Amino acid sequence: MMIQTTLTQLRTLKLAGLASALEEQLIQPGMTAMSFEERLAMLVDREVNCRNDRHLQRLLKNARLKYGQACIEELDSKTGRGINRSEVMSLALGDWVSAGHCVLITGPTGAGKSWLACALAQYACRRGYSSVYQRVPRLQEELRIRHGSGVFSKWLLQLAKTDVLILDDWGMGGIDSMTRSDLLEIIDDRAASKATIITSQLPVEHWHAWLGDATIADAILDRIMQKNHRFTLTGDSMRVNKQKNSKKEKNMDPS
Repeated sequence: MMIQTTLTQLRTLKLAGLASALEEQLIQPGMTAMSFEERLAMLVDREVNCRNDRHLQRLLKNARLKYGQACIEELDSKTGRGINRSEVMSLALGDWVSAGHCVLITGPTGAGKSWLACALAQYACRRGYSSVYQRVPRLQEELRIRHGSGVFSKWLLQLAKTDVLILDDWGMGGIDSMTRSDLLEIIDDRAASKATIITSQLPVEHWHAWLGDATIADAILDRIMQKNHRFTLTGDSMRVNKQKNSKKEKNMDPS
């Protein structure tokens, strides 16, 4: 009865990981040969790992990544894609997030830009950083709604505190003056302090023309270019290749 009371108290104190580990120890005969200090260390280690797992799940849920399962360990760096695996890994393992660097990923449609951006953000979450995914073509309408409902300033403050912001499909479609000004606010809040990942089919040298207003474009690009890492992806569309491979597998299926 005493142990059941202890387990209940542990869960009441939100120490579920420790409680589960204690239950396991009670039915493992080998544990009796271990010292109290060793068993306690294992219990505390389980609780720490459990909390870290829950924290990671919250970060990934809040990030709303387009490719939630993307991870740099599965990066396809085969010849023709324009990706240097060592450069990507060096970036991911480095201090680009804490240093507030920008990552600029360009290339044709289907080259894997969004996947790479999500993989970098996912790894940042695994290191304890917060991330948010935003698709720029949809951002215009979202910004109008936030302005209309009076929550834009609050949202902007929340975004400014986010460690990694993905701006996906930058330069796709037109951009109005309000969105252009809002983008400047977003980028300015993050300049040199928070990390930003931008993906675009447009080469970087065409971004100024896409932004339109010369003064705002200068201001945005000046902040983006302060500290940046560039990846230019090449090759055929990964989506088309996956569809071709899927059709081949079906044709080879004897059933």
